[in-house]
Amino acid sequence: MKKFITRSLTLLTFITASVSCAPALEKNMKKAENLHNGFSGLALYDTEADKMILEYNADKYFTPASNTKILTLFTGLKTLEDSIVTFLYTENKDSLIFTATGDPTLLNPKFSEVENLKILKNSPKKLYYQSANWDEDEYGSGWAWDDLDYSFSAQRSAIPVFGNLVHFEFDKKDKILNTIPGIFQDSVSFQKRSGIHRITNSNQFLASKEIAKDFSRDVPFQTSEALSIQLLEQQVNQPIEIINTKISLDKKVYSVLADSLYREMMHQSDNFIAEQILLMSAAKISDTMNTKIAIDHIQNTYFKNLKHEIYWVDGSGLSRYNLATPNSMVEILRMILQEKSVEEIKNIFPQAGKEGTLKNLLVGEDPFVFAKSGSLRNNYSLSGFLISNRGKVLIFSFMNANYTLPSVELKAEIEKLLLQIRNKY
Repeated sequence: MKKFITRSLTLLTFITASVSCAPALEKNMKKAENLHNGFSGLALYDTEADKMILEYNADKYFTPASNTKILTLFTGLKTLEDSIVTFLYTENKDSLIFTATGDPTLLNPKFSEVENLKILKNSPKKLYYQSANWDEDEYGSGWAWDDLDYSFSAQRSAIPVFGNLVHFEFDKKDKILNTIPGIFQDSVSFQKRSGIHRITNSNQFLASKEIAKDFSRDVPFQTSEALSIQLLEQQVNQPIEIINTKISLDKKVYSVLADSLYREMMHQSDNFIAEQILLMSAAKISDTMNTKIAIDHIQNTYFKNLKHEIYWVDGSGLSRYNLATPNSMVEILRMILQEKSVEEIKNIFPQAGKEGTLKNLLVGEDPFVFAKSGSLRNNYSLSGFLISNRGKVLIFSFMNANYTLPSVELKAEIEKLLLQIRNKY
């Protein structure tokens, strides 16, 4: 009888706390919304009770920005292997024929320990590259044209190398501007314009005559399969012939564990990795690299019963054509929790106050928020997982649009709301 009474009181305490907290939280949401002079939404879900705790404009559409990477993460979890495939290949008596899968780790300095080129370097056979079944543009739909000189807008490609970026760095000793890869060293002209810019549709770069001694910057280059193969030839010290025949390739070369790729995407909000994940997924689904193939597959297979349809066009969230509601973001995060344990999620998602793009959020607090942020001008979203003081795993999605105050002030209001949720639940 005592146990029954204790359990009843515990349940009553939880229900009372939940009911009393929700109106206070909604009141503070309205206060924050009035402060930033924009539009806000919040969906908050209790995984233990299997119910939504609070919905504030949760059925309204927002621009998710890099929250789109949550959709991309789910796509990778459902379509890709536990390790990332770099090449498909086959061998016969005197040749090795291979093709690419879109793996973004190939010669990428962020993944310096990867040995996926070893099979090409060590092969005594003639190397042939079978052109990939590529059916995509290098840029996503709705990307901003004036962002294309920035590293976060690296082009998509079938066989990406070096992250599809040129690294420029001033050599203090020789007083010259060096490039990695070195193939671009003679492609730089100097002029009065500040910084470094690539001439559209070419691999010619314009650099300032007054380069600072500590200058270092990454700039996207114009991609092509031929250029990628040329760069590979330099790395493996062997000629590679491009062929267009379609031969069955039954062997695989792996690079990194998929979770390490997802972690890099989520922690650093890496747009290039996100885009390539969708391309790799499309190739796995259909043998064709096309972003829409992957998106349509996930929409029609896993997202068809979402309460609110998602409008989804790219992997990174660079496009303003993407639209989602807080409710839908929470539903997708619930699906991710079915694929990954809480501990695995803590590894893949950045910890607020500690890591990646959330390093400066909730500083000084023990980590209790594991989430993905997303920002485009006048839009900021934060969606993920929250561990409450009672040890509850809560899923949330804050989405904000058309705010006019500095984003640091908006984030301060979000911090207050997150702390309120942690303390009350």
